[in-house]
Amino acid sequence: MGAARGRGVGGVGGGRAAEAAGAAGMAKSRGENGPRAPAAAGSLSGTRESLAPGPDATAADELSSLGSDSEANGFAERRIDKFGFIVGSQGAEGALEEVPLEVLRQRESKWLDMLNNWDKWMAKKHKKIRLRCQKGIPPSLRGRAWQYLSGGKVKLQQNPGKFDELDMSPGDPKWLDVIERDLHRQFPFHEMFVSRGGHGQQDLFRVLKAYTLYRPEEGYCQAQAPIAAVLLMHMPAEQAFWCLVQICEKYLPGYYSEKLEAIQLDGEILFSLLQKVSPVAHKHLSRQKIDPLLYMTEWFMCAFARTLPWSSVLRVWDMFFCEGVKIIFRVGLVLLKHALGSPEKLKACQGQYETIERLRSLSPKIMQEAFLVQEVVELPVTERQIEREHLIQLRRWQETRGELQSCSPPRLHGAKAILEAEPGPRPTLQPSPSIRLPLDAPLPGSKGKPKPSKQIQKEQKEQQKQAKGYLDKPPTPNQTKMASAAGDACPPQDVAPKDPVHQDPAPQDSAPQDSAHHHSRESLTSQESEDTYL
Repeated sequence: MGAARGRGVGGVGGGRAAEAAGAAGMAKSRGENGPRAPAAAGSLSGTRESLAPGPDATAADELSSLGSDSEANGFAERRIDKFGFIVGSQGAEGALEEVPLEVLRQRESKWLDMLNNWDKWMAKKHKKIRLRCQKGIPPSLRGRAWQYLSGGKVKLQQNPGKFDELDMSPGDPKWLDVIERDLHRQFPFHEMFVSRGGHGQQDLFRVLKAYTLYRPEEGYCQAQAPIAAVLLMHMPAEQAFWCLVQICEKYLPGYYSEKLEAIQLDGEILFSLLQKVSPVAHKHLSRQKIDPLLYMTEWFMCAFARTLPWSSVLRVWDMFFCEGVKIIFRVGLVLLKHALGSPEKLKACQGQYETIERLRSLSPKIMQEAFLVQEVVELPVTERQIEREHLIQLRRWQETRGELQSCSPPRLHGAKAILEAEPGPRPTLQPSPSIRLPLDAPLPGSKGKPKPSKQIQKEQKEQQKQAKGYLDKPPTPNQTKMASAAGDACPPQDVAPKDPVHQDPAPQDSAPQDSAHHHSRESLTSQESEDTYL
């Protein structure tokens, strides 16, 4: 496949097949720029040393020698924003909505509690995890949370040493050359990837090469590079590799296969869902005979990493890892709805070219973090609708084009589905008791009571009988007074005083413990209600 992994998509419209082939720029790279001269000996060894800067570095590379190696290159005066982009570059953002520090610390505390008790939260409080992902994962914990949500953490535990084994392998030369040529295109204004041969590009090369060895039948696809780059901004190479595996196999299966059949099917699903979300936009795109691949290929295959402002990208990815591909569909539908969803907006989109340009240069307002996230959360598109539409489009595909050539595993919708399908080795949850009692104390309300107390009662009864039967005749008043006085002065020696250890602690302890337990439940409820406002 000389040009790319994409191919023309049949359908209505005269030149749509050629245009669709051009739109699949994120498709499979197989030397699209023609054969390249053999590299110097050892430069494509497939190890991390293969990216050492060569003497023929271009002026553009020299200008971009910033980022994580900026101080060594003498560019320490360049300012970097909080996301790692050079201030003033295309990737940097202007004024952002800052979360108050107190709120951020509270969210960090809650996320630390969830991550430290992940199985318990996923089993009992998955809805709370979803709500907190919609609010945004704290930046300090985002990388760790993505690993837990995607199941990459479990994958790493199940395959110890696998990444190191792949990393040390030489790799397939037909992929190494293509990967190396794509490295400088991935976020060139981010401090991690701006330096040619820097640690960011080296780790990106290692992750992508490892995937070609892990799934040799798929190889490498250009759209995997920005996905892996975003992951590397938040976690080390090994963890990023396993998260990439989960995205390619669980979240977006078949997206990066050779025939791009999965992305074509999802394009038809998106277009069908658009008819319900925005009939005006659907009618306009139908009239213009614009194939979905022309505008949604890069959106979906890169998970909007090369489309949205960076703060919006991170919020979308937080929800994507939790809820699955449903979030990608919702974001695409929201963008189409607000870009083409009214007659006023369509006045400037009279033809195919104008419409495509409108979708390529979206209004910053509709991509703004708060607006976009709110629209995505409120859009009523569910997994069931997507799967039902998938079956419809798959049936149409089989009727018109035959069976799919690439057999992809079923798509899993989010963290809960992945956890249920692939449970990892984890200890059994042991709920901690709310009320603690001494080891030798009986449980309140239990049937079994201490035997010594019954024995003492028996002895007391026997002594009372003996005292009554000591004289057949009733005692005189003087004897009664003397006996009562003696009884008050000293108890019978055979009757032992009540031992506090053998007493039932329930009457004394149950009331305060129950109130404390009730108080803890109230505080938990208030904490959850407070969390909804953070």
